[in-house]
Amino acid sequence: MKCVRICQNRTCKKQGAVEVLAAFEDNPVSEVTVISSSCLGQCGNGPMVLVLPEMVWYSKVRPSEVKKVIEQHFLGGKRVEKMLYHRFHHQVKN
Repeated sequence: MKCVRICQNRTCKKQGAVEVLAAFEDNPVSEVTVISSSCLGQCGNGPMVLVLPEMVWYSKVRPSEVKKVIEQHFLGGKRVEKMLYHRFHHQVKN
């Protein structure tokens, strides 16, 4: 089972994390648990979304991008490359 954690600490909240959490909760996916999280330690790059157990980090996630994460990552099995957090995932250059 996958788990998606959405930071709800002060800085991420100011950047729209409450709405990102709501967007995930409004679009449930079987076998995926959505939980609010305390600080994920990446302040200033949020809202932060962490997908477990793969340890896939998405940064600066907007509510309008949640469906893309759900469709491409959870249902399609492919990471959303453009949304990956640069500190933990190196971007592939074309």
